[in-house]
Amino acid sequence: MKDRSGLSTLQLATKTGYSARSWQRYLNGRTLPPQEAVEAMARICGVDPVRLLALHETAAEHWAEQQRTITITPGPHGSDTSTPTDPTDPTATSRRSYGTYPRVLVMSGAVALVLSVSLSLLLAVRLADARAQLTRARTENVVATPATVSESLVPVVYTCRPQRSDDGLWHAGLSRTMNTILAYTHVGPEVAEAQCLLRRVGTSPGDIDGVFGPKTQRAVIRLQTRAGLVVDGVIGPHTWQALREADPT
Repeated sequence: MKDRSGLSTLQLATKTGYSARSWQRYLNGRTLPPQEAVEAMARICGVDPVRLLALHETAAEHWAEQQRTITITPGPHGSDTSTPTDPTDPTATSRRSYGTYPRVLVMSGAVALVLSVSLSLLLAVRLADARAQLTRARTENVVATPATVSESLVPVVYTCRPQRSDDGLWHAGLSRTMNTILAYTHVGPEVAEAQCLLRRVGTSPGDIDGVFGPKTQRAVIRLQTRAGLVVDGVIGPHTWQALREADPT
């Protein structure tokens, strides 16, 4: 879990309150980490600590068994007597049950494995959410290309319904776009929306017919000049912003 989280032992020490040397001993299996350290690691990595604490309890039991320094020797009548052993005595150390060490190592490995799997699942879920958000953002930012004037074009008369929304921007009820690029010969409701807003700010584009013709282009140029924008007769994001924020003159 530590490797997948990308945190160094120094960073773990900063976030958990346990020293970097302590984390080195915990992660290398030289010392059993306290319950609070396991909870802190689970909290940092966003993992449910319940299962980790259950494994920690089992590992603690085996660890305690390893630390026992009592050897069992036969009594005078065949009974067992307990004799304390000196941990510095090499002969006493050799009498310890060698099967304790493999069990402790197995439990420590199990805890590390559960931590790693839990972190991997967490990272996979977060990656899937990030990809879904990116896909939605790209879909929302796709700018549709308006149609252009053609022989089959049927004249349409649009009705302007200017209204100011809660965010302070003006809308005419035909389109809420803020980034559609409109230029000469484009047609459609986006053009009609721009024409309504141009009329509202006092630069009349002529009829509200949804056709970006000469009058509409001249009205756009007048607005861009007045707003201090680049004068090109094309409606882009900056011109849309000026249209939706401008006050009538």
